Amino acid sequence: MSLVAVTTESQSNISPQAREQHFQSIVVDTHDDTTQRLLDPKFDFGARHSDGSVDIPRMREGGLSAIFFSIWIPGAVTGPAAVQRALDQINAVRETVARHPNDLVLCATAEEIRRAKAGRKIAVLMGVEGGHMINNSLANLDKFFALGVRYMTLTHTVNTDWADASTDQAAHNGLTDFGRQVVREMNRLGMMVDISHVADKTFYDVLAVSKAPVIASHSSCRALCNAPRNMTDDMIKALAAKGGVIQINYHVGFLSQQFQDAQKAHPELGKEIEAEAKKRCGENEACLLIEADKVTREMVAQGKLPRVDWTEIVKHIDHAVKLVGADHVGLGSDFDGADMPYGMEDASDIPRITDALLAKGYSPADVRKILGGNTLRLMQDVEAATQD
Repeated sequence: MSLVAVTTESQSNISPQAREQHFQSIVVDTHDDTTQRLLDPKFDFGARHSDGSVDIPRMREGGLSAIFFSIWIPGAVTGPAAVQRALDQINAVRETVARHPNDLVLCATAEEIRRAKAGRKIAVLMGVEGGHMINNSLANLDKFFALGVRYMTLTHTVNTDWADASTDQAAHNGLTDFGRQVVREMNRLGMMVDISHVADKTFYDVLAVSKAPVIASHSSCRALCNAPRNMTDDMIKALAAKGGVIQINYHVGFLSQQFQDAQKAHPELGKEIEAEAKKRCGENEACLLIEADKVTREMVAQGKLPRVDWTEIVKHIDHAVKLVGADHVGLGSDFDGADMPYGMEDASDIPRITDALLAKGYSPADVRKILGGNTLRLMQDVEAATQD
């Protein structure tokens, strides 16, 4: 059986060399919010869907070798309820893998991802998106790790009791003493410390504390799009100097300054998008995340918001590579949790990135690093740091 998938319409203009390169590579996406859909017992992850971005057929079509499902709940949900909802999502991921043994395998290490690729299965991993879900307990962190979680994003959109977020008013001047304990415990376990969503001061505190490289699981470049969720050039350089990797986020609001400016100029549009999504979905989180993307595209079609094309992803990759080299850049799409650019609607479109990088003159070796090799190396470094 060929490793190269059947050509889809979105891949029709991709060169044969790029297709071969892509499907032979280990392609890792470090952040997907599809977990919210897995909570629905009626959702068939093995079927190709016309909405959303990720399912088994489209991952196969896009040559996606490994996926980190995000364990996410809103930051306003705290306490024991946050812990339990996180455990429910972890269980949903594990049950999904169990239902699809011919396609999926639960993995916890870089070597297991390589074995999954060799066995022509898709590696499934998990990352907790928001430290509020440990409820200020290292025991809960340990429990998540034992169940397969391999990174934790220290904050989401609001501060935790022990770390400042990038989109909240600073309350701790970065990490508290307990926050430093959390980082040290993650190092001890071999869990990647994820600095996407954290405040700049929190980021630098993490670098000072962590003995292992850290990951930005889904962040883009602030120099190209001035969003607080993105990383400055100095932050990217500091991350790389410690062996870390910035995984470029595909969300249009983090890719395009034009889109960011339009959002700021017309804040009412964000409220309209949220209201319309709730009208269509009620409080169903999975539906809300996907429907908001649809409503955003409707506003683009109406001329209310600017169109953003998938090529912006490549610009952010290229910017980061020019700063720190090809050893410190990867892919963290935010599929099923954010507004995707045109031409990167779902996982089947990922080969376009390989084609574009090769066309820009990137070597096959550097493309392999960006697609997934850097993530595997980072995982290995984090795993090795537990033995220091």
